[in-house]
Amino acid sequence: MKSQITNALSDFFFEYETPRQVLVRNRRVGVVCRLIQLGVLAYIIVWVFIYEKGYQSTDTAVSSVFTKMKGVGYTNVNGAERVWDVADYVFPPQGDSSFVVMTNYIITEGQKMGKCPELPGKHNCSSGADCEGGSFKRQMTGVCVNTTKTCEVLAWCPVENDHNIPDPPLLMSAENYTLFIKNSVTFPLFGVTRSNLVEGINNTYIRQCLHHPKTAPLCPIFKLGDIVKESGFNFTTIAREGGAIGIVVDWTCNFDVDVKHCKPTYKFHGLYGNPDEKDKAKASVGYNFRYAKHYLEDKVPKRTLLKVFGIRVDIIVQSLARKFDIIPTLTAIGSGVGIFGVATVVCDLMMLYILPKREFYKNMKFKYTDTQIQHDSESLGLDTSVYYTLEANARQVQDTGQSNDPDSEEASTVTDASNK
Repeated sequence: MKSQITNALSDFFFEYETPRQVLVRNRRVGVVCRLIQLGVLAYIIVWVFIYEKGYQSTDTAVSSVFTKMKGVGYTNVNGAERVWDVADYVFPPQGDSSFVVMTNYIITEGQKMGKCPELPGKHNCSSGADCEGGSFKRQMTGVCVNTTKTCEVLAWCPVENDHNIPDPPLLMSAENYTLFIKNSVTFPLFGVTRSNLVEGINNTYIRQCLHHPKTAPLCPIFKLGDIVKESGFNFTTIAREGGAIGIVVDWTCNFDVDVKHCKPTYKFHGLYGNPDEKDKAKASVGYNFRYAKHYLEDKVPKRTLLKVFGIRVDIIVQSLARKFDIIPTLTAIGSGVGIFGVATVVCDLMMLYILPKREFYKNMKFKYTDTQIQHDSESLGLDTSVYYTLEANARQVQDTGQSNDPDSEEASTVTDASNK
């Protein structure tokens, strides 16, 4: 018993088993096998390593964005001149990564809380029965005003009239406003921190530069008109009713080279408000919101209401950093080597199920356990594998006869003890 256990352990630790190999000399099978292997090799080299960078590990950045608008606007509405600075036309004013620049507006001044008639065309009435309280969005008083034939409401009076949007936009000067973007990113996996104020960008450069995709691609100062143009919009059209633009700061870095080569690129995308859109029946066109400035006049609370039309700017940071790592490299190589097995599977299917002499290949590839055959081989004093080889060759000669065709199955060689 002890010797059996010792022999079993010895066999387990000191012996190596290899699968049986069949060398098939067939041009069709050989060409198919090599073509598949070349295809797999091209996939590993071109796609996995060159295109997908399978030898590198990846990381995304933790980002922070700060913005600042500059510029002064001027309007002259019905002889009332006004200058608009950053505090007037940017919402919110804190320098967020998402903000709105006002380009057009409808102003209603001197509103105070009270009762007044609705605008003509809204909540028309012929008697007080048509103005039941609370039946509409506004708070009705139940009174029908004879002069306007509209319902009386309890609201900020006079009510806003936003039927006519100014055209051309009142703040066309917004086209010349400038936007400064300051962006910092950190790649935690690689311990690298970068800013869009890269090497060579100092105070002197910032004071005089203006972003251009070709001549000044790293300048962090952008003209609003250029942003709209690069996004595919027409400034006059989008300024009238508003819209939205996305600015993508793209950090795609390869840390296998010097970190100084990790620099941002800027891309501009029109999100909505495109003048090329043909659907005029859409539920909501442009971008707008209302903003009120409250004050006291003779101790009476009043407000100035503005319906603001503007360009919403969303700054989106997109990042992907790569660096060589032995673990993904070995993983990519291992998976590629495993794919080479596809050639073996395809060629086996051809030999066993498609080629004319598939029965011969089956006899060469598989061993069948047959008690009678084993008994006959032992009675002849032959090794079982030798007996199988002789039996298969005999059947082949009987079925097809001899052939000199180099692609024929008779040229197949079995690497087994039968070759001895």
